[in-house]
Amino acid sequence: MTIALDRARTTRWLQEYGVYAAVVALLLFNIAFTANFLSVGNFRTQLVQAAPVCIVALGMALVIGTEGVDLSVGATMALAASLIPLYLGAGPAPAIAMALLAGLLAGTFNGFLVAYLGIQPIVATLALLVGGRGLALVIANGQLVQLHDPAFLALGTEDVLGVPVGVLVAGVLAVLVALLVGRTTFGRALVAVGGNRAAGVLAGLPVRRVLLGVYALCGVLAAVAGVLSTARLSASDPADIGLLMELSAITAVVVGGTPLTGGRVRILGTVMGVVLMQLVRATLIKHNLPDSTAQMVQAAIIVVAVYVARERSSR
Repeated sequence: MTIALDRARTTRWLQEYGVYAAVVALLLFNIAFTANFLSVGNFRTQLVQAAPVCIVALGMALVIGTEGVDLSVGATMALAASLIPLYLGAGPAPAIAMALLAGLLAGTFNGFLVAYLGIQPIVATLALLVGGRGLALVIANGQLVQLHDPAFLALGTEDVLGVPVGVLVAGVLAVLVALLVGRTTFGRALVAVGGNRAAGVLAGLPVRRVLLGVYALCGVLAAVAGVLSTARLSASDPADIGLLMELSAITAVVVGGTPLTGGRVRILGTVMGVVLMQLVRATLIKHNLPDSTAQMVQAAIIVVAVYVARERSSR
């Protein structure tokens, strides 16, 4: 009995605080053994690289909170990126607006399939995973397009009060999404739908509208990440932008403590999950280990996180 109780407490602690402990441990390791880790340039680089993943992971956390998943976020990023060169001649604002509109339409399409046609999320979003990137490649004629508009490129190069624009956008969006989940009726309905959809229907919750809204938000956030990635690269590359982003986002959400079974959304945990995965990759690369090793370590972390979540759910 005592052993079982201790195991339950350990499982609960790992899901609640494991990601924070892992981040602290990696920070201490790097401070002690990684040259120039505390330099401003290194921190800037790591944060800029993590910002698009964080933005996509915020949307993914909302979707997973409803016991769903969105495999099309990378394709949505590519679709948003492919539209930017077409409208950039009219200025950055129209180009960004069209990219965000594409994200909204993509997310709404996914939400319609899930909420109104009853298609399983993994199947519904798989269609756009394939078709969305294909459409992006058609729009771009399969070509990488270099961008030269200084006002648009400033999104990927400039700072605001010493903070890179992309990092600032990710931080603001994280706060807004946290407020949405914790302080609004929509957020409470989202969690309730994820916890027990049938009970939500019986309680009179607008389940379909909640699901539609969640996927639409996920699409818009993916488009924001696509815009920032395009500005940082100074090019629209639909073949590469957002590639495997869905896996990075799901990893961050699960490692951050949001269960795949829904009913709970941990926004701060998701952000820390992004930080952890970025630190893992950076640490291994800085110690001359190939990126493939980082991917294997990340896979192991996913397995542990899913196991911990399953153990807690079963208890």
